[in-house]
Amino acid sequence: MTAGTTGTSGASAELPELSELSELSELSELSELSELSELSEIPEFPFPGTSYRGPDPLFTRLRAERPVVRVRWTGGGHAWLITRHEDVRRVLDDTRFSRAASYAPEAPTFQGLFQAPPGMIVSLDPPDHTRLRRLAEQAFSRTRIEGMRPRVREVAVRLLDALDKKAADGGPVDLVEGFAAPLAMAVICELLGVPEQDRDQFLVWVRQFADVSGPEELAVEGREKLGAYIAGLVGGKMAAPADDVLSDLIAARDGEDRLSFEELVGLGYTLLGGGFDSAAGQISNFTLTLLAHHPEVWRRLGEHPEDVPRAVEELLRTVNLTGNDTSGMPRIATEDVTVAGVTIPAGDAVFLAFASANRDASVFPDPETADFGRADNPHLAFGHGIHHCLGAPLARVELAVALEELTARYPDARPAVPEPELLWRVGDVNHNLVSLPVHLRRSTS
Repeated sequence: MTAGTTGTSGASAELPELSELSELSELSELSELSELSELSEIPEFPFPGTSYRGPDPLFTRLRAERPVVRVRWTGGGHAWLITRHEDVRRVLDDTRFSRAASYAPEAPTFQGLFQAPPGMIVSLDPPDHTRLRRLAEQAFSRTRIEGMRPRVREVAVRLLDALDKKAADGGPVDLVEGFAAPLAMAVICELLGVPEQDRDQFLVWVRQFADVSGPEELAVEGREKLGAYIAGLVGGKMAAPADDVLSDLIAARDGEDRLSFEELVGLGYTLLGGGFDSAAGQISNFTLTLLAHHPEVWRRLGEHPEDVPRAVEELLRTVNLTGNDTSGMPRIATEDVTVAGVTIPAGDAVFLAFASANRDASVFPDPETADFGRADNPHLAFGHGIHHCLGAPLARVELAVALEELTARYPDARPAVPEPELLWRVGDVNHNLVSLPVHLRRSTS
């Protein structure tokens, strides 16, 4: 990989390796020595201090002092980390940073990093991405997404009715197993037209596919079985269209252009990643955040459901979904590009720290505080630019309905175990709880 450079105020200096620091002891400029030593103290990335509650506190310092910095990846290799809101948006808009190039044989690789399969919409650059996006958006019209709201609510109510029966003896219930995961799975399966009897097996394959810490053969098995199932689903919808998004994608046209069979299967994967794993994780994480840290907001939202959409946006900003504070999808500089005074050489990998950008004080006043009345909230939870999440409108519907139903029904809900005792899925792409035991007390009003 090409050696990286960094600098401030337009100056640039090659980053020293740790072994080189001893050679700097005779430098007359003590400030320069201090600066280089500070850089050497940056831990390997992903940083260890990240959690669902936010990115590692180191990001605050990086935004102020080193908004574009070269980091060592755990397991080997280097990449550039972009931490400020303005710079992240700029890179997302700059076609010189390529997603597709990250799949080239010569591209940097990062051990343990989940990469979406090549050919998926999140893995493409224009013009291939532009064409695929134009066709796919036809299936995600505002009318269709809003039309799903009653069905999402119906599923949520049915699941909570079942939880009420489990909670009748006063014991705790698991909101992951009993609500968040099955709600997200039901929504994505209805989008794709997956029969109800197949959904449990579908969930097993999704978990295998998303786990980057387990045996590689299990991840491959999950990917292959999901691919085979989705391929069969696409073939069936081609022969007998139904009232679902997958059938709409099959019917999408741009003149004579249409999505190929392989592209339809790839979009099925895309919908799974954003539509299930992310949604299930954030329903649980939002619930934990409110119950453990903002119980007064939980009760207020139950009384004022009209405030839920704004609360969802602030939760999207402050609750950290991803395990490494980025989208997990590197971009490759296709030529030398200068960002915030730092030249990123052609061929180097770049990670965009969305969780850090969402804490940028130049954009969000008092960024570390969850302000549930925040009016101006240009967070980057769904990305920006051409790769802005295709399913963002549906995610907002799903998250809002989940909170509306939970807060209205259970104003006095509380966690059943201390937060430090909660178990998280190790190796998942996202911060996903294994379970969330909660004491429920249904409102009598």
